[in-house]
Amino acid sequence: MRGLQTSTTPMGHEIAFFSLLNTSRINVDAPKRLYSPFVLGMTAKAMDIDATIYFLGLGVTVVKKGVAETVKEGNLPTVKEIMDQAIAAGVKLLVCEQSTQLLRLDRRDCIPEAKVVGAATLNDLVLDADGTMWF
Repeated sequence: MRGLQTSTTPMGHEIAFFSLLNTSRINVDAPKRLYSPFVLGMTAKAMDIDATIYFLGLGVTVVKKGVAETVKEGNLPTVKEIMDQAIAAGVKLLVCEQSTQLLRLDRRDCIPEAKVVGAATLNDLVLDADGTMWF
């Protein structure tokens, strides 16, 4: 795998974990769905598996400064609190540059932990990963 850390399962399989956010369905208007990528990313890190969440489409709004603090569902913490926990656990956050342009979101409007990258990055991650998860 190109520059990615991998982990070996007890069965001897080498895997790389990417929690990929398919934001055509997930954005701040669907708060119940926003928690899963972060929780599963933290779970992967606890299992010594690399985890990256790639935001695209409307999902890039989640990493806009000040937005995640306003999203809360039931008794759960805010999405910002879950996001901060995931970042502290080592989950990487990537944001599709073309999506930010489409939504007229300046890269400086994103939280500093989120790295804005080109669309080809997603293709490379998918091709290099042994497993992906889409939300």
